[in-house]
Amino acid sequence: VQLQASGGGLVQAGDSLRLSCQASEGPLDYVAAAWFRQAPGKEREFVAAINWRGSTRNYANSVKGRFTISRSIAKNAVYLSTNNLKPEDTAVYFCATSLKQNYADSPADFSLWGQGTLVTVSS
Repeated sequence: VQLQASGGGLVQAGDSLRLSCQASEGPLDYVAAAWFRQAPGKEREFVAAINWRGSTRNYANSVKGRFTISRSIAKNAVYLSTNNLKPEDTAVYFCATSLKQNYADSPADFSLWGQGTLVTVSS
C-alpha cells in the first residue's frame, strides 16, 4: 500500500481545507489511520487518528473542535477536514496507518507513511 496526501495550500486565518490521503496498491481496510504534522524546526506531532471501523476518533487538544478525521472504505481514503485554521496550524501534514489495535498518538505506532502536504495559514 502507498499513501498519497493532497489538499494543502495557502489560506488565510479562519479558512478551511480538506486534506485527503489516498491509498493505492492495496486496501486501507482493517488498519488505523492518522494525521500528523510537522512545522519548520519542530518535531512531528499527532493531529488526529481514526480506528479501522471508523468508530473511534482521537484528536490533539490543539485541533479539537476544529478538525475532523474521517475515512471512506469505498474510496480507499482518509480525510482531514480543517476549519477555522490558525497561523499555528502551518505545517506539513502527513497521513499514516497502523496495524496496532491499541495505537497511541506517537509516530512510532504508525508504520506506513505518505509524503506530506503543506498547509500555510497566513494571519
